[in-house]
Amino acid sequence: MLLDPKYEERLGGLEQQLHRAHALTPGIMADVIGKACTRFASQSPAAKAKLDRLMESGAWTEASLALVELELPQWKLRRLVYDDGRWLCSLSKQPQLPLGLDELAEASHEVMPLAILTALLEARRATASSASAASTVPRVRPLPGDAVCCDNFG
Repeated sequence: MLLDPKYEERLGGLEQQLHRAHALTPGIMADVIGKACTRFASQSPAAKAKLDRLMESGAWTEASLALVELELPQWKLRRLVYDDGRWLCSLSKQPQLPLGLDELAEASHEVMPLAILTALLEARRATASSASAASTVPRVRPLPGDAVCCDNFG
């Protein structure tokens, strides 16, 4: 699914929808979950219920962070900064590394939860591109038996 061009189009369409939005709504959250969150369907009922309770109570920032945790457990929130009227959200695979060495998924928006969800889409895109890069390397099976070096170094 990650290599599907239609999946990439859905991510692009969702990103545009998030950039145009002025507030996070249940419909937008449902679109993100339905079109970008491939792991969500396999989550435990308790995790889904927690996300539902957060959305019902209007805790959109907490719901967005919970969705990142459920959907991309290897990505962590590295930075969430408000600057010049926009929220900058950075997700990281290795937050203990310096910024220059880390692989980041960054997004900005006037609304904090929308910045978080846009960064989730960027992380999803980065995960898809790294999966496609990893799949182009041929896999080699080890041969049965012992390997012996027959070179004459004398």
